[in-house]
Amino acid sequence: MQISRRALMVGGVGVGLVVAWSLWPEGDVAGLPVADGETAFGGWIKIGADGHIVVAVPQCEHGQGVYTALPQIVADEMGADWRTVGVEAAPVAVLYANPLAAEAVFGAGDAIARALPGHAPMLTGGSSSVRMFEGPLRRAAAGTRALLCKAAVARWGGDWQACRTEGGFVILAQNRARFGELAAAAARESLPATPTLRIGDVGRLTGTPAPRLDAPAKVDGSVNFAGDIRLPGMVFASLRQGPAGGNRLVGLDRKAAEAVSGMVALVENPGWIAAIGTTWWAANRALAVLDPRFESAAPPVTTASIDRALADALAASGARVAGSGDIAATVTGAGVVRAEYRVAPGVHAAIEPVTATASFEDGKLILWVATQAPGLARAAAARAAGVPESAVVLHPLMAGGSFGANLEVRVAEQAALLTTQLKRPVQLTWSRSESLIQTPVRPPAIARMTAKTAGGVIQGWHAAIVTPALGAELRTRLTGSGPWLKGDSDAVAVDGAAPPYRLANWAVDHHAADIGSLSGWWRSGAHAATCFFTECFLDELAHAAGAEPVSYRIAMLGGAPRLARCLSTVAALGGWQGGVAGSGQGIAAHAMRGSYIALMVEGGMGDGAVPRIDRMVAAVDVGRTINPDLVRQAIEGGLIFGMAAAIGAATGFANGIPDVRGFRDLGLPRLSTTPDITVEIIESKADPGGASELGVPVVAPALANAIFASSGRRLRTLPL
Repeated sequence: MQISRRALMVGGVGVGLVVAWSLWPEGDVAGLPVADGETAFGGWIKIGADGHIVVAVPQCEHGQGVYTALPQIVADEMGADWRTVGVEAAPVAVLYANPLAAEAVFGAGDAIARALPGHAPMLTGGSSSVRMFEGPLRRAAAGTRALLCKAAVARWGGDWQACRTEGGFVILAQNRARFGELAAAAARESLPATPTLRIGDVGRLTGTPAPRLDAPAKVDGSVNFAGDIRLPGMVFASLRQGPAGGNRLVGLDRKAAEAVSGMVALVENPGWIAAIGTTWWAANRALAVLDPRFESAAPPVTTASIDRALADALAASGARVAGSGDIAATVTGAGVVRAEYRVAPGVHAAIEPVTATASFEDGKLILWVATQAPGLARAAAARAAGVPESAVVLHPLMAGGSFGANLEVRVAEQAALLTTQLKRPVQLTWSRSESLIQTPVRPPAIARMTAKTAGGVIQGWHAAIVTPALGAELRTRLTGSGPWLKGDSDAVAVDGAAPPYRLANWAVDHHAADIGSLSGWWRSGAHAATCFFTECFLDELAHAAGAEPVSYRIAMLGGAPRLARCLSTVAALGGWQGGVAGSGQGIAAHAMRGSYIALMVEGGMGDGAVPRIDRMVAAVDVGRTINPDLVRQAIEGGLIFGMAAAIGAATGFANGIPDVRGFRDLGLPRLSTTPDITVEIIESKADPGGASELGVPVVAPALANAIFASSGRRLRTLPL
């Protein structure tokens, strides 16, 4: 971190004081807004004269706890009093770029950064928040702490490096001063070349269950979501969209819509029509009687057409994505085992419907929206409104869930168009049905698994996976960078398919499929499918060899001791009986985003042949934990989300769109069907890994393996 006289900016009354320095990339400074009495230290931290500390967080808070974890890193490094720490959404700036998320979601983090220098890939995804930002935040906090210590010794004398910070005070011998009273003077001090980090120090905030910063406002209702914004003269919009790709409006009942009380206007755009009302209820009722009908140039997508597209792609040649050894010579002859698995399209089903509020004032387009990609949303809105990005002010809000849905930018485009056309503030909310059917689905997939065994030992392992090229499709649709051909292979589409086990000969091939419908990022990406393929097939191989499934896995984990420890821990903690017939116990393990998990499920088939889970026991290693409560919440939430995917949360297609219309169609877990859950966090000194998605992939294979142990039936299709 460097600072110079030119980087020092002092404002007048009401605008505070700012110290700006470049962290990464070189030369970029984010302009944090500061109030009277506040001092901003770079693009991350503000300290008020009253002692309050505000941390700028560039990630979307959608329940995963990022509005607590990242400020906790800063407070830990500074020695702050947690009761004085607050959080705000960071502005759109390249300083906050997240190449880890770009790599996970698009498969090309560096390429995206080069292609989009104007707004950079600010992204939330891929369980990357702590992994990406702990370093920059600690360096910023350590630098701020050094400046505060220098300001303190300028008063007292002595060596600033002998100072310590604790509870929001700088302390040297008998001298004590609050951060707030030192902040303005600290801004005029010079940064040391390499501020000392206190990462891992005993007795600090890291590793403690600090209370969530977002909880009080969510409990008392004071937090603003996109649907809570109210502006003078604002109208409300609901819209209907046709099937994706080349559709046009061919019929509607305008007279019936105009007769609805509270109806204001109809706004038509290519591919969609919006009803505008004095309330959203009026707009949505008008839309219902409007009964818009769309026609598409392409044949409508159906469940049958998707199945044909997948089968055709699997019959064609695939592209080798990963592998080792000579697979062609090892999966032939005697001892070859084959199995085929399927995953249906999945829906996000976030509790908050898709919403954005927009206003156009004094040449500025202002947006309030929950987004996992604020730079991309701002760029899309600017294009739609025909204004430069510099004329767009985007307020990133917390999301009521997301699971990847808020990477999409369509609602920002639509709200921008509506406010510019109506010339008044507008709040656009998709109905529950529209939110379900128009958010691009988790892509369907088929895996043809082949293995060669000898004496129970796996000699060769081949996974041929057919699914849309998810990363390339998202890269093209959301960023405009490419090029991309629909037949191209894509590593993001089969992420997690490389087995974590030590195998001499193995390969993963991707057969790219064009299913005729849009695919979207879904919590855990491809891992929910690829873990299902791997862990179910491995269980089949273990039983074919007459081996106990846990020891069978551990024997192949010489290069992954952390995953082996998760397996042995969960077996001991859960009372593993060996997966024998009638036990109703199944096991699955997975490694992703630098973290490891093993899960034991007890269950079977319930009434009406609906899978049932009675108990889940998980052991996880996520490296050094910032906040164990957040990790536990993330794993528990991920397990319940994974349970939903295992037994439902999927859709077929009819007439070009998904056939689900509400939560009732998804077979989601209810309180009465949610099992007892135990999560053991294994202590680790490794760098933090991702936790938000970790619980999702293992539930379906563990449950499928439990059903086999209970009934002898192998279920190879998700949902089960």
